[in-house]
Amino acid sequence: MNKRYNLRALAAKAVAQVLDQGSSLSQVLPSLQTPLSDKDRALLQELCFGILRTLPQLEGYIKQLMAKPLTGKQRTVHYLLMVGIYQLLFTRIPPHAALAETVDGAVALKYPQLKGLVNGVLRQFQRRQEELMAGDCQEDRFLHPSWLVKRLQAAYPEQATAIMDANNQRPPMWLRVNRLFNSRDDYLSLLAQENIIAFPHPSLPEAVRLETPCNVSRLPGFDRGWVTVQDAAAQGCALWLDPQAGEDILDLCAAPGGKTTHILELAPQARVTAVDVDAQRVVRIKENLQRLGQHANVIVGDGRIPEEWSEGQRWDRILLDAPCSATGVIRRHPDIKWLRRDSDIVELAALQQQILTAIWPRLKPGGTLLYATCSVLPEENREQIRRFLRETPDAELAGTGDAEHPGLQCFPAPDEGDGFFYAKIMKGQAPVNQART
Repeated sequence: MNKRYNLRALAAKAVAQVLDQGSSLSQVLPSLQTPLSDKDRALLQELCFGILRTLPQLEGYIKQLMAKPLTGKQRTVHYLLMVGIYQLLFTRIPPHAALAETVDGAVALKYPQLKGLVNGVLRQFQRRQEELMAGDCQEDRFLHPSWLVKRLQAAYPEQATAIMDANNQRPPMWLRVNRLFNSRDDYLSLLAQENIIAFPHPSLPEAVRLETPCNVSRLPGFDRGWVTVQDAAAQGCALWLDPQAGEDILDLCAAPGGKTTHILELAPQARVTAVDVDAQRVVRIKENLQRLGQHANVIVGDGRIPEEWSEGQRWDRILLDAPCSATGVIRRHPDIKWLRRDSDIVELAALQQQILTAIWPRLKPGGTLLYATCSVLPEENREQIRRFLRETPDAELAGTGDAEHPGLQCFPAPDEGDGFFYAKIMKGQAPVNQART
């Protein structure tokens, strides 16, 4: 790494942008990582993700180690202290190196006068580590904001702790094998030849879990479209949609395009339209299609007002991967815990309802709509679909569940996919009032 860059200072800046400015790590990290080596990029990501994963614990320690908190512009040095403590607790970096680099981070942040403070707090933590860890606050043990703890405990009294524990783990790396090039068994053999240990998913036919995440450059045929990085739960969307050759299919809220490309792998002769409201993220759809050598009609459009972009078209199948709280993918994006607010859930549920209601007339009679989210909250999932079925006479539940408990809710688990919800709805030729299983 060029010595102009202090990695610990970069990590402190990134965390500050998330917690003080409301930016996401996916927005912040790319520009900070650009000048770094692959090794340093990985370490910067580990520090940032780890700090946001364990934030209440780190905050608790600093509160006990300092008479008064750093405020104002010096707040970045507060986050530098988190960087130091996180390294001492959760990484294999030798303590002397972690301390030296973190203390130098104060200079890189243009607070050389605070070097002594940083050094003193971190050395005090080393001396008192056992005592501090023994006194960890019970209410912080979930490492989630209190509003989310309450919602999960109310919705899932028996599963809430397991959900939060899974959220606090590093996520597995899942691959989707492109069946147009290789069977899953053949691709597992190719991985074995590269000394990459991998396991097939027990029920998802193209899903493969790596024992240890790796750079995509190591994956056989990645640049030729043989395989895509996609979580196992997300792979369920196209499978539940069940696209067929010759059909007109809409992937709504499609960015970054993983599900669009999966649809085309399952049904290469389908006519697919991919729509997303975010013009920058639409670029990612096009990039993914290009890598896999696929074609779709890609449109920038708002799902709430399809009349502006649909040109009167109707579709045989619609995949609505609705905008949501993303509470099912916290282990991949731990900043979600601190960027989301309790009030967001009501607003997101209203947005989902608007899109679902607006796009339903664009589905052909006899057609199928798959509603999906990467949320685990009932307001965005089962309650949303229950209301839609009740208020939409020609909507009929298919797949799994019943009128009171429609769809399938998946929770994150260590060797499984993320938290995800699917509900498959068919449009009757004539109004129906009963949901079927």
